[in-house]
Amino acid sequence: MSFRIGAIEGAQTSPTGGRVEYRLARNSVVGEFRKGRLSRLDVCDAHPELMRAAEHLGLAAEEPCPICEEEALVSVTFVFGSRLPAGGRCVTSQAELNRYWRRKEPVVCYVIEVCTRCRWNHLLRMYPAGAGVEAVARSPLGSRAAARRN
Repeated sequence: MSFRIGAIEGAQTSPTGGRVEYRLARNSVVGEFRKGRLSRLDVCDAHPELMRAAEHLGLAAEEPCPICEEEALVSVTFVFGSRLPAGGRCVTSQAELNRYWRRKEPVVCYVIEVCTRCRWNHLLRMYPAGAGVEAVARSPLGSRAAARRN
């Protein structure tokens, strides 16, 4: 089985797809944890590479971790597309993200929230960028306020 983006049947990888928010799924997992149906080991399982990206490249979010409630969350954005590494590219700045928006080839961006203390991680949103995507759909890197407006 391939782990490349789009390898899973039905995954939207074209620029014509819309923004997908995973907030309801996140709230469901947090609710199950708080009810005791999921353990901390079930929900705090960030991969070491994701943790490294969060610690060194992530952007601070204003929201506290929903699991440990001791640390502020960090947003990490990965971009997948043609002529990029198979594991995607971790976006480190708004200027870099803007370059992906101007690409002639389509890319798909994934924003993941991570707690660097307890290893909580959850996919927040997925959105297309690059060729064929309206500039109006852009929002600043890690911006929750812009996400709510769209």
